[in-house]
Amino acid sequence: MTVACSLLVEASELFIEAESFNRSGGWVLDQQFMDQMGSPYLMAHGMGTPVSDASTDIQVQQSGIYYVYARTYNWTSPWSEKKGPGKFKIAINGKSLTHTLGDTGNSWQWQLAGKVTLKNGKATLALQDLTGFNGRCDAIYLTTDSNQNPMVWTTEDLKNIKKRLCPVLKGGERSYDLVVVGGGIAGMCAAVSAARLGCKVALVNDRPILGGNNSADVRVHLGGVIEMEPNKGLGRMIREFGQSRGGNAQPASNYEDDKKISFVSSEKNITLFSSCRAISVTMKGKRIQSVTIQNVRTGEQSVLKSLVFSDCTGDGTIGYLAGADWRMGREARDEFQENLAPLQPDSLVMGASIQWYSNEEKKKTIFPEFSYGVDFRAENCERVFKGEWTWETGMNRNQITEAERIRDYGLLVVYSNWSYLKNHDLKKSAYANRTLSWVAYIAGKRESRRLMGDYILAQDDLDKNVAHEDASFTTTWSIDLHFADTLNAKRFPGNEFKTQTIHRWIYPYAVPYRCLYSRNIDNLFMAGRDISCTHVALGTVRVMRTTGMMGEVVGMAASLCQKYNLTPREVYHYRLPELKKLMVEGVGRKDAPDNQRFNGPNKMLEVPRAYLKP
Repeated sequence: MTVACSLLVEASELFIEAESFNRSGGWVLDQQFMDQMGSPYLMAHGMGTPVSDASTDIQVQQSGIYYVYARTYNWTSPWSEKKGPGKFKIAINGKSLTHTLGDTGNSWQWQLAGKVTLKNGKATLALQDLTGFNGRCDAIYLTTDSNQNPMVWTTEDLKNIKKRLCPVLKGGERSYDLVVVGGGIAGMCAAVSAARLGCKVALVNDRPILGGNNSADVRVHLGGVIEMEPNKGLGRMIREFGQSRGGNAQPASNYEDDKKISFVSSEKNITLFSSCRAISVTMKGKRIQSVTIQNVRTGEQSVLKSLVFSDCTGDGTIGYLAGADWRMGREARDEFQENLAPLQPDSLVMGASIQWYSNEEKKKTIFPEFSYGVDFRAENCERVFKGEWTWETGMNRNQITEAERIRDYGLLVVYSNWSYLKNHDLKKSAYANRTLSWVAYIAGKRESRRLMGDYILAQDDLDKNVAHEDASFTTTWSIDLHFADTLNAKRFPGNEFKTQTIHRWIYPYAVPYRCLYSRNIDNLFMAGRDISCTHVALGTVRVMRTTGMMGEVVGMAASLCQKYNLTPREVYHYRLPELKKLMVEGVGRKDAPDNQRFNGPNKMLEVPRAYLKP
């Protein structure tokens, strides 16, 4: 789906995927919602200041009058009937076309940008942001046929048009000992652990930087304690790449993303597929044969084959595509005898955070009026200079199928609140010199699908400190289950955007290895927030130092799968002593700095057991 494909189309039509633009300018590439949309898109994330043009070169093969359309979306339409803030125009050869785009329409749809006379040969196409408020463009279509109206295309029509005008680029097939999908902390550690034990590994990450929620894209600091009994070798490798300063919603440099890239790229046994997203799997019985990945900029698709796979996507995407058993939401109290669970099961989950911060400038700054259905007043505004993990949305929505709406609501409340503080609040003088310096557009998710393994970790395991022969990584965080902030819930019922928590501290607990592989897909591991546990138990295992140790265990087990031609389950049955030995020894470098002494469970590790029960 590159610009190059537009050179080969019929003379009267061109179809350009926005992500394939030669020059992104100030527009950002958003790949988060590919599973729903089928492709990424470009977005003008200027936080209220128009961004520089994105542009690309096209080749016109037939002179004539072209009708130009863009596929776009008025992202504030779920909350307001007003024309939206995400306005932009299309320019061709420096001339802006007639119509403003992105401010109407309550779904992704084609809109007419205007018409233009073009001569055959090279032309320049540009997206001109008008507001800086997250205007977005998925694709552009040019045609000399006035009767060809993409605004009436069905989803199937769009697929056929793409197939005809932009055939998929094939990147071939490659084989590995382990394919890890997801380049967050869990995926990084799984890949490096296996690579250091001799496996040939593919690591697939759909962003250009690694680290997931710990990257500069999201800016959540690492949490949990590493190098704990009974397997003190686990977690040492996190020192090699982990940030050395704590804190959420801090400047990008605090998250030291260059160390993460170096950590992975220095391993000769790892092939990193950066900016690639897994889009499908092929199966043979109950085994995954291959995963198809797509480059989010070029559209090139490659097939990765392997003996075993690890789903480190957070959303359990690979398991879902493979037909793995999964859960989402809260279990009923009686199912696992969890007194922290609700009486009846429901679909509530912990939400996704859109973090942000402002900076003090030397002179007065301005911020545009922004009000689209969520009205802030003196009695309900948030008088703060930054928003970190507590700014959390989507607890009552599906974190996968409604992911774009959840992210957009996070943006909506940040902009709306800041606009009120800057322009209307009685205490606006405190904000006069402050500028909105950073707002995340990549949502920091906490919970969605959990893939079911041979064992499902539950609250009872933690409360009673149940010992298992396959004890693996040790979880140390509290049972930390977020819920809607009570005051915010009163002010914005059903549309809460802030949360709170109660830390229910636990004794350090070694989680069974059987939680790290699928119970019905024979060659699928998982590491991260999608492991086999209940909603309640997820409250402790989901922090990132803990998920990194999960990844290490998966990499170690994958090396035994490769060495003995075993499935993950067979490692448990036949090679558990070897796995235990690897976990005790670890594969982290012993000269790594001791730089991870922040954001652990603090004093509660020393509290007598009797005081740890909820």
